[in-house]
Amino acid sequence: MRKSPLFVLFITIFIDLLGFGIVIPILPIFSKELGAADYQVGLIAAIFPVMNFLFAPFWGTLSDRHGRRPIILISVCITCIAYMVFGLSTSLVVLFLSRLLSGIGSANFSVAQAYIADVTPPQERAKAMGLMGAAFGLGFIFGPVLGGYLKSISPAGHVDLVGYVSAAFCVLNLVLAYFLLPESLKELKKEAPFNFRVITGIRHELRKDSIRELMIIQFIFILAFMLMQLSCSLLWDEVHGLSEKHIGYTFAFIGLTTAIIQGTLVGGMVRWLGERKLLVYGAWLMVVGLLILPFVDRAWFVPVELLGLAIVALANGCLTPSISSLLSKYAQPNEVGQTLGISQSFGSLARAVGMGLSGLLYGVDFHLPFVVGAGLMVLTLWFIRHLQQEPTAAVVA
Repeated sequence: MRKSPLFVLFITIFIDLLGFGIVIPILPIFSKELGAADYQVGLIAAIFPVMNFLFAPFWGTLSDRHGRRPIILISVCITCIAYMVFGLSTSLVVLFLSRLLSGIGSANFSVAQAYIADVTPPQERAKAMGLMGAAFGLGFIFGPVLGGYLKSISPAGHVDLVGYVSAAFCVLNLVLAYFLLPESLKELKKEAPFNFRVITGIRHELRKDSIRELMIIQFIFILAFMLMQLSCSLLWDEVHGLSEKHIGYTFAFIGLTTAIIQGTLVGGMVRWLGERKLLVYGAWLMVVGLLILPFVDRAWFVPVELLGLAIVALANGCLTPSISSLLSKYAQPNEVGQTLGISQSFGSLARAVGMGLSGLLYGVDFHLPFVVGAGLMVLTLWFIRHLQQEPTAAVVA
């Protein structure tokens, strides 16, 4: 973080996720106010990760060919337009369009990860990825609180102020990146293979053994996390009797804990244990945390439920930056952006699947999403065992 580009990138990601977090708590409510049926609310929510899935490898591959900086600037501009459209939404069609554009613009996290891979040595990479994870977490801490407040003071409870403030954050993001973020690629990789089609890119990356294992690990982890995240709101409301305000505070606890862990502990843990061991410990911690959450008695919500959430946050701190760091090391030097873009697509697909599956499992039994998620995390240990011990700067497929 002492290097100016990484500091600017931290601020860029924080502002990007702050704008995203502002919208999250009010989106379902506003959709209903515009007359959306339940399935339409789901479609409006799902279009964001679907666009992330489609466009993350597109942005990543473009950044390999044309540089990280211009792609970051273009994607932030698209996100700014998306929030302006959101603020002007008076129909479900316009609201859907705003979320579609936002999903396209915000699919740039892989480009930020590739930028980090460009400017950090391999031994410092996981720590830098952890700091970006901290920016991600901080955006989710402050965004939902600010979003709820802005909607409450908007005339007639409309979302215009929410959209315009989010767009203003994007403008600030754009100004900082334009003036303070230099290009990280010393040579543009014009020969980098261009794969706009997601399936083609996925097939290209999955031919590489260790990258395939890492992407499967990431997919399972994010799926398990989404099963927990979407079920927790219902669990805390229906079983523990928490109000919406206290549910928000509890989610903020997850974000704060994750930000602290990824911002302060990841670098030391990588030096001590290495990324591969962190994957193993992170998987087991996720199993323990998930199995705690649905079995806590209401009287023991504090501190046992919070302990379970802290364990999940620690697991996230072990897994997320380690996976990104290892992917950047296994990738071909001229395909780092594409590899991380495909990785983000896998993550977006896992979020979309988790959104649909969590409701079905919760409807059968409220314990089930957590137990299934824990079982899936045990499965990741088999894939971790098959990773190469010492990745080189580029692993030939």
